[in-house]
Formats: sequence, structure tokens, C-alpha cells
Amino acid sequence: MTYDTPLSPRPLRHLTDVQRRVLTTTQLRAHGVTTAETNDHSRPGGPWQQLLPGVYLLHPGPPTAEERLHAVLLYAARSSLGGPAPGVPSQPGAEDPRGPLPYTDAMITGLAALTLYGFACAPALPSLETIDVLVPRLRRLRSTGCARVIRTPALPAPRLVTGVPVAPVPRALADAVAQLSDAGTVRRLLTEAVRDGHCEPAVVVRELSQAKLLGRPHLGDAVDSLLAEGRAIAEDRLYRMVREHGLPDPVWNVDLRLPGGPWLGGLDAYWPEQAVALELDTRAPRRGDRQDDELWSEYARKRELLERFGITVVHITPKKLRDAAEQQATVVRTALMAAADREPAAYVVVLPR
Repeated sequence: MTYDTPLSPRPLRHLTDVQRRVLTTTQLRAHGVTTAETNDHSRPGGPWQQLLPGVYLLHPGPPTAEERLHAVLLYAARSSLGGPAPGVPSQPGAEDPRGPLPYTDAMITGLAALTLYGFACAPALPSLETIDVLVPRLRRLRSTGCARVIRTPALPAPRLVTGVPVAPVPRALADAVAQLSDAGTVRRLLTEAVRDGHCEPAVVVRELSQAKLLGRPHLGDAVDSLLAEGRAIAEDRLYRMVREHGLPDPVWNVDLRLPGGPWLGGLDAYWPEQAVALELDTRAPRRGDRQDDELWSEYARKRELLERFGITVVHITPKKLRDAAEQQATVVRTALMAAADREPAAYVVVLPR
């Protein structure tokens, strides 16, 4: 056996380079390295070093950012070379010899995850003193060294980014924001998430609400900026959908009133001749599912009121505008064409919003 690559009954050729350099005690034993040999090689001045409890770097130099990521995952997931712990499913692709080790029940989150997603305003991985790792709430694991353990009642489905299991962007944002006190940094992260299409504002706000972060003073302005940015992007997509898919021009951003009567509601777009109204569904609950239900009830009441006067209401979400603009244009076009088969709508006054 050499210090660099231990000879063992189990070959290393199916592992990536970083997986050959960062191994757990269990993996080393599987490759024929005894605990005594591991301890001897990891003494001060030795050829190996212990990065985290039970996780070793098989060279004496400083760990790379990639090595630190895998060390944190190995520490948190307690992965072994032979597979995940009994009864715990492995990540998709774990059986692929070119794929990652089966890091189970753990994923990178927080700022490190946002960096992996390519956020321009997230710090570079080497500059992070700690790397956040998300694990189930009942795992008996403590933060130590470069690993900061974050617990959750239910793990989200991870995404593989450069071979690393990473929490979805909304969850990673919430975990990052929980550790930040600078309002400017928080605002830049939230804005970039929406502006670059990583996720929709309502999803981010819901995640922040579930994490009980919305009450923090420095988050108020950041969330308001996020919602304003998200609405501006959604409106731009709506204008583009109408233009690119050949829909007739509506009147934009208007209020409807009955002549001499009550206000019926504000709309993002309205086709007066066909009595078709369009509303962007940009709900963003701030206090949990109850307020989400209240907001939806408000949408439903307005829709019921308008339809009582013969006006067809089309609801479109920003996500559908982003992912299926052609399909949404078809929905609107169908509503416009069906106007000829309906009873004429009540006369309403259209005013600029």
C-alpha cells in the first residue's frame, strides 16, 4: 500500500478523482486500510489529514473547494463505498460507475448551493468558512469544522449540480438568508433568483414564510423588492406572449366599474369587445397557508363577480407564462373566440388603473 492510493480488495477505478482523495473510515476499511493505519497516516506532518470526524483527505495539502463539498456530504450522509445505509434509498444514478457516490439523506444548501447554481452575487466556494448541509431533523449530527448542519422535518428532492446533490433554489435561499444580516446582500440574492429565472417570487416567499423568516426587519424591503421584480418580469412575459402569438391588443392595467356603481376589480389586461379579462396570479403568502387560502378566496370572489356580469376571466401564473407561453396564448385565444357564442356582457366602464 502507498500513502497516496491504498491497495485494497476493492478497486477505486469506478470513483471520480475527488472521491479517491476524500474517503470515510468505512470506505478506507473497505479498501483494506485498518483504523490504525488511517490514524498513523493522519498524524501531524503525515501524508493524510482528517477533514471532519470520520472523513479523511488523502493528501497533505489544503483541500480544494470540491474536496470540502464532498467531505461535508460524506460527513453528513455517512455514505459508504458499498452504498447507502440499510433501508435508505440512494440518489438517482448512484449505481452508475461514472456518477457520484450515493450521498443519502444529505444535500448542500445555503450560500454554497447558490454558488453551485451560478449565482453571481454568491461568494466563491473557497471563501466560505462553512458549508451548509441539509439533513433530516432526527439525524443525530452536530455542526463541526467546515460543516454547518441544518435540519428539516422533510427533505426536498435534491438536484444534481456538477455531480453534487443540492437543495432546490428556494430552500437554499431560505437557508442562506437565515444566516445573513445584511439587507443589501439579501436583496441581491432574492432579486437574482427571480431575474435569472431560478424560481418564482411566490415560491421564495412561501419558503421564507415556512422558515419563519419574514418577521426579520431586514427582510421586509428585500421581499417587497422581490415581489416588484417578479411582477415586472411577469408583465413583460405577458406583453411578449400577446405580441409573439398574434393575440389582439388588449387594454392594459385597467379598473372596471359599473356605470355609476361599484368598483369591480383591477385587471392586467382586458379585451372590451369580447369581455375577456386576464389576471396574473402573483400570490405571495407572507404568513403561511392560511393567508394563501385568503388570497385565493379574494381572487375567486372577484372572478365570480365579473362572471356574474358576463365577463370571462383567465388566470395565468408567472410560471406558466415562463414555461408554456404558447399554451397560455391558446387559452386566451379560445376565450376570445368563444365570446361570439355567449350572451352579451353587461356594460362596464374601463378606467386606467
